[in-house]
Amino acid sequence: MSSSEYIYDLLHKAVDYGENQGATFVEARYDDLTLNTINLTNDIVTQASTMQRKGIGIFAYYNGTPGYSFTPNLQIAEIKNTCDRAVKIARSTQSMNEMKFNFEKMNPIKDKLILHVKSHPSQTDVESKIDLLKRGVSCIKGQVDAKSTTGLFGGIWGEKYFVNSEGSEIYWTPLVTQLLFISVAMGPLGQAVGADGKGVSHGMEFFIDKYSPETLGTNAGKYCKEQLTAVAPPLGKQKAFIGTKLGGVLAHESFGHLTESDCTITGLSPLSNKVGEILGSEHTTIIDEGILEGGFYLPYDDQGMKTRKVTLLNKGKFLGYLHDRASAKKMGVQPTGNCRAIHFMFQPIPRMKNTYFAPGDYSKEEAIESVKNGICAIDTSGGEVSLDGNFLFNCRRGYLIEHGEITKPLKNISLSGNIMDFIKQVSIATKETEMDTGYFGGCGKNGQFPLPVGIGGANLVVEEVLIGGGN
Repeated sequence: MSSSEYIYDLLHKAVDYGENQGATFVEARYDDLTLNTINLTNDIVTQASTMQRKGIGIFAYYNGTPGYSFTPNLQIAEIKNTCDRAVKIARSTQSMNEMKFNFEKMNPIKDKLILHVKSHPSQTDVESKIDLLKRGVSCIKGQVDAKSTTGLFGGIWGEKYFVNSEGSEIYWTPLVTQLLFISVAMGPLGQAVGADGKGVSHGMEFFIDKYSPETLGTNAGKYCKEQLTAVAPPLGKQKAFIGTKLGGVLAHESFGHLTESDCTITGLSPLSNKVGEILGSEHTTIIDEGILEGGFYLPYDDQGMKTRKVTLLNKGKFLGYLHDRASAKKMGVQPTGNCRAIHFMFQPIPRMKNTYFAPGDYSKEEAIESVKNGICAIDTSGGEVSLDGNFLFNCRRGYLIEHGEITKPLKNISLSGNIMDFIKQVSIATKETEMDTGYFGGCGKNGQFPLPVGIGGANLVVEEVLIGGGN
């Protein structure tokens, strides 16, 4: 029996055993994920680690109530114990469950998808990865007198298996590789930080030319040097050009989470009961999908549902939500493939895939020129969001726009507002788009961090957004 046949046999036995214990439906999945991290700080390798997350997670349903349990132990006795726990949890909580997890039964899915790359990170030795980091860090030093330099490599790869009571058998191979460079320098205005990196579902062959360590390191040093002479931004409501990374974060953090069905079905989201309403400008289209160039490769979710392209907002009109199987049944729509977990130790919940602003008709140059006098906000270094749609994001890199041209770098910009107002203010989306995923970062909903997602899309122009910062 091959290793693949062995895993499928274990999962089928888990499903059969769970049903024999009274479960009305069982889902069993197996994750075998490798996480590889290398940190080169100030020319010293401070971390070179490889971890493995390997085990089985079992979802058992009893009268519409789910119970979840997991085990890293692949012995059949322990798998049976895991099934027992899942079924007992479902049975013991079903009388208190006010929201039944019923869903339409489907035909079994049989699929095997292997993501082929030229140079898989699992086949690239540590010395070669460290060499990439050294090359990038060397280019940082060519741009700025850095107080501190950091080069990071991160990779996650492996196998995912899924079996359920319908007889589905699904296998696919996740992959994320990322290079990230960070530069810190000191100047008369205080500390300056610059960073650049790229994460993709590709092999090591991706990191040449546009995304070579030399390019990324040079950019990190350049952006750091700019911050040494940065000026305070104009405060108050400003017209702004929003770069792809910051726009992608807004699409994910401020809008996307409000569309996830566990939030909307309980009425907590301001988007609850808003399907069909015009919420944004005609230039605002937001999409979530599973397989997208530059994003995270996600052909299936952790309920065995094929991921699909979901248009959440179409030229300002709100079209729908991101579902698991139960919420899709309740709302009378098809599942969207958005039930995900970080790994086998966590219960899958509604999560995003690759979420982005769709392209428009303007070039990037035309978009910047249209701002005339305002700001250019490229990237974010974090922020805060809330369930009412309010957001505050700190901008890692920004510039002043004067007379339609980018001029001075800006210091410590923050953008704040409410996403429901923001999407009304979008007046331009560019033809140029870019997506990004990553090992360092990701979605952290309900403590499941970091779940790989993709963000990005078009550059945007917004007529008005509140600008703060400068200190």
